[in-house]
Amino acid sequence: MTVRLRLSMKGRRHDKIFHLVAIDIRRRRDAKPIEMLGIFDPRLQSGQPYKSVQWSVDRIKYWLGVGALPSKPVVRLLEMGQIIPPNSKYHPKALGPLAAL
Repeated sequence: MTVRLRLSMKGRRHDKIFHLVAIDIRRRRDAKPIEMLGIFDPRLQSGQPYKSVQWSVDRIKYWLGVGALPSKPVVRLLEMGQIIPPNSKYHPKALGPLAAL
């Protein structure tokens, strides 16, 4: 079973939040995940200068360690959060032209 780290949409229209999940690669976007790893809220809350991300770093590193592949948006978030280094083996440029398939 191939596991992928990706974002799952939750919430109402124009009021979305995204869950960072570990899920079987063959399942649909909002299917029941193997494990929920974090929450990304792209909306700015009143009085906050930044968007909020809450995640479990040790569980993310566990899933990456056992071979889970992160999606491109997840790689971008993990690089901004300094969980994985920039230009890591998960970066789209490092995967080569076959990663676009």
